[in-house]
Amino acid sequence: MSPVALITGGQRGIGLGIAQALRGARFKLALAAPVPPESEEVQAALTTLGPEARYYPFDLADLSGIAPLLDAVNRDLGPVTTLISNAGVPARLRGDMLDLRPENYDAVMAVNLKGTFFLAQETARRMRALPPEPYRALVFITSVSAAMISVERAEYCLSKAGAAMMVQLYAARLAGDGIGVFELRPGIIETGMTAGVKDRYDALIADGLVPAARWGVPADIGAAALPLVTGQMAFATGAVIPVDGGLSLHRL
Repeated sequence: MSPVALITGGQRGIGLGIAQALRGARFKLALAAPVPPESEEVQAALTTLGPEARYYPFDLADLSGIAPLLDAVNRDLGPVTTLISNAGVPARLRGDMLDLRPENYDAVMAVNLKGTFFLAQETARRMRALPPEPYRALVFITSVSAAMISVERAEYCLSKAGAAMMVQLYAARLAGDGIGVFELRPGIIETGMTAGVKDRYDALIADGLVPAARWGVPADIGAAALPLVTGQMAFATGAVIPVDGGLSLHRL
């Protein structure tokens, strides 16, 4: 049986970078996002990834779509053996956390925490019924914001901190089943989502914010994900791996 990876938000940015790394390891790829299939970014991703990739419209905030998504992937490609939980949303509006509105808080939590949890839950249930080969894994793409605060986007930081705990819980629950669970924490990554703050972070990076002295790129995250999903780090289940060029290192 060929390994099948479901990648939320896999049509662009970090998700696409991971998809390209997994394509090189002969994974079948299922990309899921709340974007029309005919959109330019989806079509470009499918062209890049080739015939072993499929796209599925899916909104993490709609829990009713989880089982149909997994059923469709199973029908088209086979059962999901790897979940790359990558999709997330930023704060709707950056600003004083004392002015944060409940509806904006809920919008972030619905995707970054609630939807992410229940997609992983249903995927894990199905994975437990699969044979141990190919290797089965859940990889959660969180953020340095799981531990580094930004008071102007409190809801985002809270969602990522919650997701980090989610990883630990799933790692403990699934270890006995031989299913690896890992957390990748990207730092400042050059994607469409960060385009609006590029000038700000260019200056900060030039001033020494990132010890590696550069932006991260999606391929950096893909390279880090590959050994996790191929079983090379199976006994390290629960590991938290920063992919941030040293951004989160404690320094004087």
